[in-house]
Amino acid sequence: MTHSGSVEPNLASIGRVPAPAFVRLPDPRRLFEARRARLEFLAQTSDLAPYLRLVAGIAAAQTSIQDGLPEPEIPPPDALDRARDFGMPPLDRNRIELDDPVSETLSRMFDAVAALEKPAQAQAALERVKAASPEQMRGMVRDVLSDAIPADAIAEHVYVAAGLQVHFARLAGRLDKDKLTRIGDGACPCCGGPPVSSVVVGWMEAEGTRYCSCSLCGTLWNVVRVKCILCSSGKGIGYQEVEGGPGTIKAECCENCRGYVKILYQQKDPALDPVADDIASLGLDLLLQNGAYRRGSFNPFLLGV
Repeated sequence: MTHSGSVEPNLASIGRVPAPAFVRLPDPRRLFEARRARLEFLAQTSDLAPYLRLVAGIAAAQTSIQDGLPEPEIPPPDALDRARDFGMPPLDRNRIELDDPVSETLSRMFDAVAALEKPAQAQAALERVKAASPEQMRGMVRDVLSDAIPADAIAEHVYVAAGLQVHFARLAGRLDKDKLTRIGDGACPCCGGPPVSSVVVGWMEAEGTRYCSCSLCGTLWNVVRVKCILCSSGKGIGYQEVEGGPGTIKAECCENCRGYVKILYQQKDPALDPVADDIASLGLDLLLQNGAYRRGSFNPFLLGV
């Protein structure tokens, strides 16, 4: 593993100081299609190929089930204004109900992934999810939205999480970005969710800017670099990566809270995906697993790490 300090490029020193947008809302179709393509590409050379292909199949299902889904109900303008005034996310995870859009999304997701090639245990978990009662399903939804997945039911919750990602991406994509406010460095301004990773982008209007990527709805929000996403400390930040790698994925480690979140350098490789490359870089997590830092991000496809 390679260790490095907290020194990162200073864009101001080379005459380019970006004025990035605070937030970029997800396009649900492009989000999951890009993820599918990246997972399939990564599977070509990864030791995790079978699992990456399974998650790619789930991402393909997340795209395909969107046609004809009932329109999700977004908060009215006055609710958006109140959320902004009180510094709260407009999409309240605690108020989610198994209404028609949510139920239909989950049902379609479970049907769409049934044909995917998967281990026997994963197939059995899918059958248990499909047979779940409404009360059991509400419990699994609550587990996913509270980022508290029971260790003995991880596989079941992966399918539920995949469906909820679709639902919340559709909700977030319909919000007015001008009515969103910063909730915290590590909290999505749309749904309050934690990041799956952060990315340093190469967009023309925001080159070299860092955005966090929501693990649930896929929203991107701006957070300054060399700052802990978990505790907001700007001191004692270091970077670790797999030795001999391309330098495009690192663990941003904080001496203050002893946590880490991966940072992906899209300006070096635009194909990097916050979810797909977090999974494919599992080796970095394993190297850090027994060390001084804990994983501080949430990825429903990497539960238990």
